[in-house]
Amino acid sequence: MYVKRKEDELSQQDKRRYSGYIWKTVIGVFVIFVLLIVFTMLGLFGPLPPFRDLENPKSNTATQIISSDGKVLGTYYVQNRSPVTFKELSPNVVNALVATEDTRFYEHSGIDFSRSFSIILYNLVGKHQGGSTITQQLAKNLFNGGGSHNAFVRFTQKLKEWIISVKLERHYTKEEILTMYLNTVSFGAYNTYGIKSAAITYYNTTPDKLTPDQAALLIGMLNAPGYYSPINHPDRAKNRRNFVLERMAQANFLSSGQVEEFKHKPLGLEFTRIDHNEGLAQYFRAVLKKEVQNILVDKSIAKPDGTPYDLDRDGLKIYTTIDATMQGYAEESQREYMRKLQVLYNGTIKGSDLYKLIPGFKDLIQQGIQRSDRYKELKEDGKSDDEITENFNTVDSLDMFTWKGDTTMVMKPIDSVVFCQLMLRNSLMSMDPTTGYVKAWVGGINFEHFKYDQVKVGTRQVGSTAKPFTYAVAIEQGYSPCQQFNNVPDTVDGWCPHSYDTKPGMLSMRSALAWSQNWITAHIMKMVTPAPVVEQIKRMGVNSPNLDPYPSICLGTFDASVFDMTAAYCTFANHGIWTQPTFITRIEDKNGNVLYTSHPQIRQAMNEQNAYVMTYLLKGVIQEGTGSRMQFTYHLYNPIGGKTGTTSNNSDGWFIGITPQLVTGVWTGFENRAIHFRSTAFGEGANTALPIWALYMQKVYANPALGIKKNVDFDPPKGGVSIQLDCNQYNQQQQNTTPEADKKLEF
Repeated sequence: MYVKRKEDELSQQDKRRYSGYIWKTVIGVFVIFVLLIVFTMLGLFGPLPPFRDLENPKSNTATQIISSDGKVLGTYYVQNRSPVTFKELSPNVVNALVATEDTRFYEHSGIDFSRSFSIILYNLVGKHQGGSTITQQLAKNLFNGGGSHNAFVRFTQKLKEWIISVKLERHYTKEEILTMYLNTVSFGAYNTYGIKSAAITYYNTTPDKLTPDQAALLIGMLNAPGYYSPINHPDRAKNRRNFVLERMAQANFLSSGQVEEFKHKPLGLEFTRIDHNEGLAQYFRAVLKKEVQNILVDKSIAKPDGTPYDLDRDGLKIYTTIDATMQGYAEESQREYMRKLQVLYNGTIKGSDLYKLIPGFKDLIQQGIQRSDRYKELKEDGKSDDEITENFNTVDSLDMFTWKGDTTMVMKPIDSVVFCQLMLRNSLMSMDPTTGYVKAWVGGINFEHFKYDQVKVGTRQVGSTAKPFTYAVAIEQGYSPCQQFNNVPDTVDGWCPHSYDTKPGMLSMRSALAWSQNWITAHIMKMVTPAPVVEQIKRMGVNSPNLDPYPSICLGTFDASVFDMTAAYCTFANHGIWTQPTFITRIEDKNGNVLYTSHPQIRQAMNEQNAYVMTYLLKGVIQEGTGSRMQFTYHLYNPIGGKTGTTSNNSDGWFIGITPQLVTGVWTGFENRAIHFRSTAFGEGANTALPIWALYMQKVYANPALGIKKNVDFDPPKGGVSIQLDCNQYNQQQQNTTPEADKKLEF
C-alpha cells in the first residue's frame, strides 16, 4: 500500500511537472509569438507600409488613352492593368472568388485563425499550402512582394501580411477589399493584370458581363496563370474552371444543375491580344506619350508626395480629341489605297536593275542596314564588319510587313532592307478647323515595322501645297483672283522655275492655282516679294528650319510636317483664324482629379474676307484643276477646296483638302527621296495622296452620326465680300478701267 501510494504521488508530481512544461511551452510560444508581432510592428523585420500607403495603396496601373467618343484607344503600362469599381463587377466574379479562395471572407477580420497555423506549418517544412485569406493575398500583392523560399523569411512575411490585413480590414469595406484584390492580380498572357484587362483579353468583354463559367475560368487562373492558361493549356484550364464551378455550388452560389450545364460548355474564348502595337492610332499614341511627359515636366505637375508621374504605372487618364470612328476610317482608307499604289509602283520597277535605276541605291541600302535593329544587335554583340556583312548575306526566316498581312519570308537580311526601302509610306491628319481638335492621326503604314511618325515628327518638302500662301498675300495686297496673267516664264532675282503640264495663254489667278502653274506663281511672288509670304506662312503656324525669304518658297521648297500644314489650311476654312492643333483635352489622375486642361493658342492670321476668297480659289482646284478627280472618280461634288502637291522627281505627293467642318492633310512618298515614281502621272499628289483623302471623306460623309455634312458651304464674312469673285463681271469692269488705274495688275 505504501509503495502504491508512493507511486501515485510520483505519478501526480510527474503529471503536474509535465503539465507545467506544457503550459510553459505554450505560454513561451505565445509570448514569443506576441514579441514577434511587436517586433514586426516596430519594423525589426523590415518596414510596414505607413498609414498614407494604406489609404492610397500602390499598384502598377495602366494609363488609359480615351477618345472623344469615350473609347479606350490604348494604354501605357508596365503591367496591363485598368482598375474597376465594385459596381462594375459581375456578381459571378465575386462569388467565384469567395467560393474558391476564402469562403469565410465575410466573417473574419483579415485573418482566419482556423487555418492560418496549419498554413504556417506547411510553409515551414517547405510544402506550399495556399489558403491565405483574400485580405492577406491583397496585402501580399500590394505591400509585401512575392513569397520567399527561405522558411524564416517567409514566416516574417506572413506576420507582416497579418498585420497589414488587419489594418486593411479596419480602413476598407469588404467590397473595397474585393475590388482592390481583383484590380491587382495577374492573369498571365501579355502582362495582363486586373479583372478588367483579363475580361477584355480572354473574352473581349467587360467585367460586369462575365458569365459564371467565364468568371470561374478567370478566377481559377489566379493560383497559377501560366499552368492554367486557357491559351497554352486548355484542358487544364477547363478542369480548373469546373473545380471552381463546383466550389460555387458548395457555397450555394449555383445550383447543381447549373454547374453541370456550365461544365459541359466549351471555353468559348475570344482572345484579344493587347499590346503597344495593337489597336487604333498607334503612331498617335507614341507621339502622345512624349507630349504628355513634356507637359507634366513643363507644367511642374507631380504627385502629392512630390515625385513625378509615371505613365506606365500611375493610371492616368488622357482624354484626347481623336474620334475612334474617324480614326478607323482613316486607317481603313490608307490600307485600301496604299495596297493598290504599292502594286502600281512594283509594276514600274519590275525586272529593273535597281542599282542602276536608282542613283546611289547601294549607299541607301548600306544606310538602311546600319539603321536596322539587326545591325545594332550584332554591333552590341561585338561582331566585326565582315561578320555583319556575312550575316546580312545569309538566308534567314524574317518577319515582314506586306499589305496582305504580316508574313514570314525566307530571304537574306540585306534583301529585306531592299524590300523595306521600296515600301511606300503614307500619313494623314484630320482636324476640325473651328476648334483645332485633331480627329484622326495616321502616322505611317505599320507601327510595328516602321515606327517613325510622319504626321508631326517627320517633315517633307511640301511642293505646290505652299502656293496658296503666296496667293493669299497677293489677295491681301489687293490683287484680284480674276486677274489674268500670261503663262510664260518669268525670272525672279535670277531664278526661273521649270513648268510641268503648262497651260498656254492667259489664265486667271484662280485658274493658275487650280492647275498649279509654276510660271504664274513665280510672277505673283515677284509682285508680292518673299518676305511677306514668309511672314504669312509663320502666322499660319508652319515652323520650318529652311523657311527663308527666297522666291522659290512659292513652289514649296521648304520642309514642313503634315501636322503644321493641315493646321495652316484650317486658317482658310476658319475665317482667317489660326487655331493651334489640339489633341489633348485634359489629363486626370487615377482618382479623377484634373491635372491638366488644354488651352490652345488662337490668332487672326489673315483678314476674314481674304480667307473666304482663298476658299474660292481652293475650290477651283477641285472644280476645274488638278484635284478634279475628286468629282469624276470619287463623285464628291459638295463644297470642297484643296491643293495637290508634287515635289521634284515625284518624291513627295500631297493633298490637303478643306471643308467647312473638316480639314485633312495627306502625304505619300518613300523613306528616302531618291526612290520615287518615274512618271508624274503616277507620282503626283493627285494620284498618291488625293485618293486616300477621298476614300476617307466618303466614309465620314456616309456616317451621319459624325455630324460632318455634305451640303454645308464656307460662310462668307458677316460684312459681305467686297472682292469681285464673278470673273465675267470683273472682266467687264476691267474693260471700263483706265490703264493707269490698272497699272498695278499688268503683266
